Amino acid sequence: MTKSRIAAVDVGNDALKANFGKMENEYYIPNVIARDMEDRPVIGIEDLDEKDPIDNLHIKVHSPALEENNAVYRVGNLATKTNNSTELDPGSSKSEEDQTLVMLFASIALDAVNSKAFKASKNDVIDANYTLGTGLPLREVKEGKDVGYRSQLLGSVHQVEFLVTPQHQGKKVNIKFDEVKVYPEGFAAYVNLIMDNNLNIINKELIDKQILIQDIGGLSTDIAVIRNRNVDDDKAQGFHLGVAESLEEIREEIRTRHGVELDSRRDVVDIITRKNDRHHIMVKGSRTNVHDITDRILLELAKKEYRYLRNVWQRNSQSEICYFVGGGSAVLKDYLKALNNKLDGFNIEFFEDENESIWMMANAYYKLVTDFVNKTTAKETKEQAAATKEK
Repeated sequence: MTKSRIAAVDVGNDALKANFGKMENEYYIPNVIARDMEDRPVIGIEDLDEKDPIDNLHIKVHSPALEENNAVYRVGNLATKTNNSTELDPGSSKSEEDQTLVMLFASIALDAVNSKAFKASKNDVIDANYTLGTGLPLREVKEGKDVGYRSQLLGSVHQVEFLVTPQHQGKKVNIKFDEVKVYPEGFAAYVNLIMDNNLNIINKELIDKQILIQDIGGLSTDIAVIRNRNVDDDKAQGFHLGVAESLEEIREEIRTRHGVELDSRRDVVDIITRKNDRHHIMVKGSRTNVHDITDRILLELAKKEYRYLRNVWQRNSQSEICYFVGGGSAVLKDYLKALNNKLDGFNIEFFEDENESIWMMANAYYKLVTDFVNKTTAKETKEQAAATKEK
């Protein structure tokens, strides 16, 4: 039997974050794709292999799970440089979008060609088996969409062919999933809070508390109510509100007022969160402050997010703390803190390390799927030992 490799993939609305194997490979890829032709023109083609593959992902994807099969895409950073790039639209369901699957397959194929776990055939074809841990917003899980999403992935071979991609041109990866675990995102965040990478319990004081986890993403917000170490399905709520629309609003206002065209929402996030020159752009070579634009739009969004928190806390009055997680929380942190200090004074917590908040889901999926693999292996070993003893 071919050995199955662990993949823990968070296809976030802003970017994909993924951990593989024993965490020796990790990838961060902006969630942007663009349809393309197979033989894209490249300036300095002879120097192609000196470039970073992750910045030049150009692939063809074949999968029965896709509505548009055998399509060619630029993925991630390469896609942001085109004028036909697409990002997930507000109101869309992550589990029903081709873009989610294209991003997922691209990251796994990239791991497969960079991993020593699989060997390529003479024709540069790699057969790669994975045990996948991933997740969906609470709203989609409550609607039962995780079942269809999982069945799309299982039982089929999904092929990624690298086209004009540095170091990997002509390679094909046949991806097969031995198991797919789809977790609700709010519960995954909780697991990450109480368990380290070695699956040891940390933060023991949280285990028996009733806590809230508000996960602010690009397209949606989930508020999980954790009670008795589980998500309370009846109390958990998902909302069609994330930071994507506000980022687009900022992008459009910068274009209208300053004549500056930003490539994607990713560029807006960078302007808002970077350490130096935050809230500044270059206009005709001059450093220009856009704080009035970002402040006004983000404060309005923070007020809406705060209302969600207030409403859920009122219905779950015995909650002791709310943790804000997700890329949207990193963007809105200062605004939410200021509102809370001025208004209700709830016991809320942010992760001061923005990287920790952004990677929280991918890390949680890794812990959950690793725990699943360990328990499955232990069970199989026990059954084999019992069978041998009977002989």
